[in-house]
Amino acid sequence: MNVSRAMSQPPVPRESSKKIPALLLTVLLSTVLIFVFVVVFLHSTSSLSRQMSSSNWSGYSVVSNLNNPQPQFTRVNASWTVPTVKVSIDNSFSAEWIGVGGQFDYTLIQTGTRQDSIGGQATYRAWYELVPGNLVNINSLSISAGDRITASISLVDPDTDTWTIEIRDDTQGQSFSKSFVHISSALSAEWIEERPSVASRPETLADFGQVTFTDCGATLNGKDGTISSFPSNRITMYDNQNIQLVNVSDLTQDGSSFTVGFLE
Repeated sequence: MNVSRAMSQPPVPRESSKKIPALLLTVLLSTVLIFVFVVVFLHSTSSLSRQMSSSNWSGYSVVSNLNNPQPQFTRVNASWTVPTVKVSIDNSFSAEWIGVGGQFDYTLIQTGTRQDSIGGQATYRAWYELVPGNLVNINSLSISAGDRITASISLVDPDTDTWTIEIRDDTQGQSFSKSFVHISSALSAEWIEERPSVASRPETLADFGQVTFTDCGATLNGKDGTISSFPSNRITMYDNQNIQLVNVSDLTQDGSSFTVGFLE
C-alpha cells in the first residue's frame, strides 16, 4: 500500500525515490522469510525423520504425521538375514521384528526372529506376538544364523479386524502364515532390533553383530511406500546409565534399508 501511494504521487527528489526499491526489497524479503518458515515448520513436524531414544528398541518407525498420527497403517513388510549371536557367560537376548501399532500404545502386532545366548549356547527361533498377549514361538520354522527371512503383517479384513502374519525362511524353504482377530491402533509401523524384556524389565542385549533390514515397506491409507515415504522416527537404544547400545544407520538412498549394529 505504501508503494502504491508513492507511485501515485508526483515525482520526488532523487534521494527519496531510492527508498522505493528498498521498501520493495524489505517487503519481498519478509514474505520470503515467512514462506520459508512455514514450509520448514510444516516439513519438520510432518515429514522429516525425528530422533528418538529407547531402553529396548532400535531402528525406525513411521507414522502418518509426527504430531497428529492417524490410525491408517494396514501393512508392513521387510527382509533381513538372521545374525550370528556371540555366546556370553551371562544370558543375553536380541530380536529383530516388524510390527504395526506399537509406538503409542499396547496394541502392537509383530513377528520376527530371535538370537539369544542362554546357558552358554546360541539359540535361534521365529515368533509372533499380539500385545498385550504373550510371545508365541513358531516351532514349524527351524531358524539358523545366516538364514534369509521375509516377513509381512497385513490387515485383510478391516470390518472384523483380521490380520495375517506371514514369515518365511527363504534359505530353508519354510514358511508360516496365520490370521488373527486383533484390534490394533494402527498408528505406526515399525522395523526394530530389540532388547527383549522380562516382567517389563529389559534383559541384557546379546551381541548380534549387525543386522540389515531391507525391502522395508508399509501401506498407509492405501498408499504403499518405503520408510522414507512417510514421517519417521529413528530410534536408538540406550541402557539405564544412558550408554548407547547400538548404532542405527541412515536410510539407503531409496529409503527402504538400514543397518543396526551392536556397540562393543
